[in-house]
Amino acid sequence: MQSLFNKKFVIGEKYHENNDLTLYLGDCMDLLKQIPDNSAQLVVTSPPYNIGKEYEKRQKLQSYLDFQEQVIKECYRILKPEGSICWQTGNYVDNGSIIPLDIVIYPIFNKLGMKMRNRIVWYFGHGLHASRRFSGRYETIVWFTKTDNYFFNLDPVRIPQKYPAKKHFKGDRRGELSCNPLGKNPADVWDIPNVKSNHTEKTEHPCQFPVALIERLVLSMTQESDLVFDPFMGVGTTAVASLLHNRKSAGADIEQKYLDIAKKRVSLLSYGQLKTRPMNQPIYKPKQNNQQSLFVEFGDDVRLALIN
Repeated sequence: MQSLFNKKFVIGEKYHENNDLTLYLGDCMDLLKQIPDNSAQLVVTSPPYNIGKEYEKRQKLQSYLDFQEQVIKECYRILKPEGSICWQTGNYVDNGSIIPLDIVIYPIFNKLGMKMRNRIVWYFGHGLHASRRFSGRYETIVWFTKTDNYFFNLDPVRIPQKYPAKKHFKGDRRGELSCNPLGKNPADVWDIPNVKSNHTEKTEHPCQFPVALIERLVLSMTQESDLVFDPFMGVGTTAVASLLHNRKSAGADIEQKYLDIAKKRVSLLSYGQLKTRPMNQPIYKPKQNNQQSLFVEFGDDVRLALIN
């Protein structure tokens, strides 16, 4: 079968600028030492949350932050002046108390002189259920740039307009379309399903993030042939999103089994056989069975109640 890009990806275990993909088995700090200054256009990752998953050792919070700072400083070094770092995080939970990791890592980026351009909220409808607090249904992506002269292209990630036929009703532009025909800005709250058991992209990784989440960042913050670096590569979602759009990728992981899955996913991608959820596919909303709509009045308010 013909390759998706009509070529075989060049995959290396050590970094080389001619690699389409570098998958390094080991500590990301060792891989970072192989990469020259000002090489990557985008660094994007979802680092361990220090909650005791199978691929991490739980540490005291300060020790965890010290390690994150080492990695972030090296990512800053390899980042191009016009480049971006997107750090996707959740919450650190200590004896039932939540500490938002994006808040405690902000000073690390700030000390480097980086500027936050967005705090993107990734919302998903399913997850673990809590009994003594509200169930968590979001994580955040903090987007920092190295300089004010950063690259950003909104057009590839625009979403359909809610009212595409809306027109100006007065003034010099009366009668003309009032919205961008290419679509609207997706804003900073992204409703993208997380990767659970019935997700088409699901592998054995317990905290896998969806390709669509990384696609938006890759398409808006990089151009073709740019390098996208992921210090915690896992099962290769960043690699898939990058190669899918003719970017290069490099990353590390300490688990051989995850890198093996990443290689398999990239192989399937090269032959056009990898199943991914399309970036702008609408969220599926199941039909309500055996329900009737009933309007119930409360003073001046009219609310819609669903009853069986």
